[in-house]
Amino acid sequence: MKILKKILIVILIIIAIPLVIALFVKKDYAVQREVVINKPKQPVFDYIKYLKNQDNYAIWNQMDPAMQKDYKGTDGEPGFSYSWKSAKEEVGQGEQVIKTVTPGESMETTIHFIKPFEGLATARLSTTAVNDNQTKVTWSFSSGMKYPMNFLLLFMDMDKMLGKDLEQGLANLKGVLEK
Repeated sequence: MKILKKILIVILIIIAIPLVIALFVKKDYAVQREVVINKPKQPVFDYIKYLKNQDNYAIWNQMDPAMQKDYKGTDGEPGFSYSWKSAKEEVGQGEQVIKTVTPGESMETTIHFIKPFEGLATARLSTTAVNDNQTKVTWSFSSGMKYPMNFLLLFMDMDKMLGKDLEQGLANLKGVLEK
């Protein structure tokens, strides 16, 4: 009986340690990447403000060509929504909604991930003129993990994981717009 009691105490300690540590781990994270596109600012912004155009550059949209997509509203305007559903687990199911559009400057969206994991995020695409023929596009993504799942942020480099996806998407965007 004493051995069983000691085993239970050890198990409880093993479970309690990550839960206590998670109390002190940040819950939010943000990732941002930039690219300079050899094109004037207005045509670049006019392209990125449309969510449907993300099919041409965002790698997440390209992971499953057979995914089911549904659009509601007027693309490029606040309230427009794009929902997706895929049989591929890495694509899952969710919805992206245009939250704000600042003409010629930025577009911000909220993303509701439904499957495989529930989550909320904010994405923002913004443009800044470098000169008359070059535009810097900044793509940022911010989200968080609720307690106690935030403990996983100690082992996951979200900047590296999401950053490479944003970098590839921006490289694709540059290729599309500089054709």
